[in-house]
Amino acid sequence: MLAEIRIDNLGAISAACAQFHSGLTVLTGETGAGKTMVVTSLHLLSGARADAGRVRVGATRAVVEGRFVVDESAPRIDDEVTRLLESCGAERDEDGSIIAVRTVGGDGRSRAHLGGRSVPAGVLSEFAAPLLTVHGQNDQLRLLRPDQQRAALDRFADKTVAPLLARYRAHRSEWTAARNELLERTSRTRELAQEADQLTFALEEIDRIAPTPGEDVAIVDEVRRLGDLDSLRSAAQGAQAALSGVDDESGDVSGALDRLGDARARIETSDDPALAGLGPRLGEAIAVVVDVAGELSGYLSGLPSDPGALDTLLTRQAELKTLTRKYAADIDGVLAWAETARDRLARIDTSSEALSALSEQVAAAAAATAAAAAKLSAARAKAAKKLAKAVGDELSGLAMGRAALEVLVRPREVGPNDSAPLTVDGRDVHAGASGVDEVEFRLAAHSGAPSLPIGKSASGGELSRVMLALEVVLAGSDRGATMVFDEVDAGVGGRAAVEIGRRLARLARTHQVIVVTHLPQVAAFADTHLVVDKTDDVRSGVDSGVRTLSEEDRVVELARMLAGLDDTETGRAHAEELLAIAGQERSAAHA
Repeated sequence: MLAEIRIDNLGAISAACAQFHSGLTVLTGETGAGKTMVVTSLHLLSGARADAGRVRVGATRAVVEGRFVVDESAPRIDDEVTRLLESCGAERDEDGSIIAVRTVGGDGRSRAHLGGRSVPAGVLSEFAAPLLTVHGQNDQLRLLRPDQQRAALDRFADKTVAPLLARYRAHRSEWTAARNELLERTSRTRELAQEADQLTFALEEIDRIAPTPGEDVAIVDEVRRLGDLDSLRSAAQGAQAALSGVDDESGDVSGALDRLGDARARIETSDDPALAGLGPRLGEAIAVVVDVAGELSGYLSGLPSDPGALDTLLTRQAELKTLTRKYAADIDGVLAWAETARDRLARIDTSSEALSALSEQVAAAAAATAAAAAKLSAARAKAAKKLAKAVGDELSGLAMGRAALEVLVRPREVGPNDSAPLTVDGRDVHAGASGVDEVEFRLAAHSGAPSLPIGKSASGGELSRVMLALEVVLAGSDRGATMVFDEVDAGVGGRAAVEIGRRLARLARTHQVIVVTHLPQVAAFADTHLVVDKTDDVRSGVDSGVRTLSEEDRVVELARMLAGLDDTETGRAHAEELLAIAGQERSAAHA
């Protein structure tokens, strides 16, 4: 959950700090005080795009800092957050909390930090995704998009739909890969045949020369060695003669070994202990010289005596260069190219036998995909009825008792030049990444009203309540997350406002809920009440701060929200009555 937030130089807020607790927290304040800036700050901590226009006038940058605590009752979220922190080198604070910071400069540049490490804004988005859900004043418009409606249905039936969707996607991936390959082979037969001929010729040339890994480098070294053969032999022979001596017609010439042996013999005949102690060291020197002399002998015997060896190597080097000029910079690259070419040649086989085998593979993959799609559609259709009933029950408690929500699941018809046409249960449909279904929320606002797409049948206030009802229904599958609503009660009043307060309080039993509201009926249900105060100074301009209200201050604030009646006994009495009723209902709910 969100434990604390600090805001500096964001909008009307020069500096503010607020602590949050579990349960329902409401933020209230006069229009223009900066309530929405609190929501904006949470958007920034969620990785949203930075807007330099939000930086307070006269300031060089705005800074938002949030402290998050992962609820122990949500191990899945804790594991997900821990993996993300480890991947970017971030660390938890001493108390186990995690600090996220977002800085927005006046020039529009932004920086993000998580757990003491600088990270891209996208990492903040990943971090906040399981912890924080923000519903701004415009976010409810997402509910009008078909993909969001399908996502809501899948989230409702996650345990049933998720494995079926994963299985469908696996089959679809195999099917589309095989189908695309078949389409390529059949539509480009002549071109692929020419490519196959070129690859075949190249592979035959490479196989005929038969290079080995690193052979070109080894030949270069050997050619250099053979080019210096006479000088190498002379140097080795001279070194060997210096060590072992020379025995030829001109007479014996002693070498280092003879001289070392003579020196050791003279020392060993001495009676002086100091002089005799040098004998073992001379013995070690003799052993080293013997080893080196033996290695020189082996080196000399290994030098080629064939005068044509260099020509043979140069001829082989020329053969290898014909390959490196055509296919890669070196022989290792040529061998890698050949391996890739063999794989490509196997894939572009345009013979009738190959095309027939590939067609059978496509048909089998299509059948498996269609079967998986049918099971997924059936699961969604079954879940759609349950979701519609559950949301309808919530709407009845939100002063929309005669409204009826219908969740339609229908196949998405195949279009012209469709990229993924699939036949499912005898019907041609488009097989998208999320299935073959279109999901549409339709609302009959009252009994007798036609069922229309939710965007055409719901007013702003009704759409707010539908979104809230949906969140309440979906909340059971996502314990531990923080949910933020920015004026979800817009366009609502009277008894509907009281019911919204009740639903938010109920949602707060399993989630931390933060609500920006202008309705006293909603604010009365809060466990914690924060107010955004505004001061207007001639020199510094408008400034806002956030403070937590005591019970007595809550009465004053609710009275102000009741049409500005904070300084009247009637307003205070009405506010106290609202708080008493809300308190009784919260107590009854927890009993």
